[in-house]
This record gives sequence, C-alpha cells and structure tokens, in this order.
Amino acid sequence: QVQLVESGGGLVQAGGSLRLSCAASGRTFSKYGMGWFRQAPGKERDFVSSISWSGDTTEYADSVKGRFTISRDNAKNTLYLQMNSLKPEDTAVYYCATDRSPYRTFSRGNSHDYWGQGTQVTVSS
Repeated sequence: QVQLVESGGGLVQAGGSLRLSCAASGRTFSKYGMGWFRQAPGKERDFVSSISWSGDTTEYADSVKGRFTISRDNAKNTLYLQMNSLKPEDTAVYYCATDRSPYRTFSRGNSHDYWGQGTQVTVSS
C-alpha cells in the first residue's frame, strides 16, 4: 500500500524559508513522478511543482518559479520542496502526490492516484 507523509510545514515570516518533505513507502519510489500541490482556504487545490521519476525534469507554477525548488532522494524515498522568499500568498496546506503507473509524465492536473495528508504552511506579513 502506497503511503505519502508530508512534514516540514509551519509558521514563518514573509521572506523566510521552509523545506517540506514527503516520505513515500509501499513501492519502488524511483519509478514514479511526483509533485506538490497546495490549497488555500476557500480555494481549489493548485499545482505547485513536479519532478520526473528520474529527477531530470522539473516544472513549476509561475507563482513559485525562482523561489521554490523541488528535488528527490531516491535512496531515502523522499521528495522535497525548498521554499525561499516566502510570501503571505503562499499560505496553504501543501500536499504531495504521485501516480499508480510508473515512468509516466506527471500531470499538473489534480487527477493523481495517491495523496498525502497535507502539511500547513503559514506565512505572516
């Protein structure tokens, strides 16, 4: 059974940094693309960033490009999101996600097979 567990969220002042982690278990981590999404109160869940199974390809939402960096450590079965220069509008619950099929391009859409429980990020002004 695939499990995704996020951690690293918290309260930070604007301009600060946080690093989110997503620990995966239940299958061979290195075969699957992964991504981060976020959902602010009263809003839809939006794409933030993704990384291919090999780690060679990354994508970012325009709103976080240049500030956030996604990475993965296949030896540790862990996905990361380094968030710098945080803004109040980055406040949201952040989720990691992955798919059932291996070696598949990770979509920016919300239709993914596995999701973590989310971790809260709050940026104060």
